[in-house]
Amino acid sequence: MSITVTTAPCCWGVDDVRNPDLPSWELVFDEVKAAGYGGMELGPYGYVPLDIDVVSHALTSRGLYIVAGTIFNDLVDRENRDNLLQQVDEICALMTRLPKPPATAGQRFAAPYLTVMDWGHDERDFAAGHSDRAPRLDDRAWAGMMDNIRAISTLARDKYGVRATIHPHAGGYIEFEDEIARVAADIPQHVAGFCLDTGHTLYAGMDPVETLRKYADRLDYIQFKDIDKAVFERVMGERIRFFEACAQGVMCPIGNGCIDYPAIRRLLDELGYEGFITVEQERDPRNAAGSLADVKLSRDYLKTAGF
Repeated sequence: MSITVTTAPCCWGVDDVRNPDLPSWELVFDEVKAAGYGGMELGPYGYVPLDIDVVSHALTSRGLYIVAGTIFNDLVDRENRDNLLQQVDEICALMTRLPKPPATAGQRFAAPYLTVMDWGHDERDFAAGHSDRAPRLDDRAWAGMMDNIRAISTLARDKYGVRATIHPHAGGYIEFEDEIARVAADIPQHVAGFCLDTGHTLYAGMDPVETLRKYADRLDYIQFKDIDKAVFERVMGERIRFFEACAQGVMCPIGNGCIDYPAIRRLLDELGYEGFITVEQERDPRNAAGSLADVKLSRDYLKTAGF
């Protein structure tokens, strides 16, 4: 099967664009190339400039392309709809004019994708990884979130030809097994696919292999992480935000953690998955000096595991 491995700015601690300690986007582009990756995600809205000429030159001069953009925002609030759709417009208008990612015959939808993640709720952030104590949305709030996702996905598809992929994320209102199943029932496959993440899956108490298998018919894009078991077990005993746990090293280079990547390789062969997998390792941006070495470690390990 043809699988292409890419990476993302979150490996350099780029998640909250308001963080004053973020490395420059040009440095991230440089180190993505230096680590041997050809493709990368755009990162959160507002990190990379929306100037087509500037970004296109930055990519072509380094031999890079963008595999996905990101909506990482409050999907629950109905009053946030206009903001969400503005982000979709600006991200997709940029991505679709940039150098094209490679395509294979086995891909269901061509890249770039738009990953769609809920974020911005303290009550869920502090309950990340704890299904038993995480509050759930009532039916009205859930319906509002589904309406926002449909609007995002429809705009991306109909105006730009971009496939939206829903990404369950630790600390958001789509994280746990019951929520993923509910999304799968409420958002049909023709509206949006899934971007499942091995690290977020394990963090939420699920088995990554079995979850990928269960939702294989919705799987358009995948993200890979690894989890340091000792750090994970410790932070699960604390009242801590998800990205605070990442700053403490709960995410580690792939191959150094507890996720079984040879088993995932066997499963993806069985499923006939073709397309993109993006390596991620959330961290504190103040520790970004170690990012280049870590993303190289992840890429080198994945080669030994057959990717």
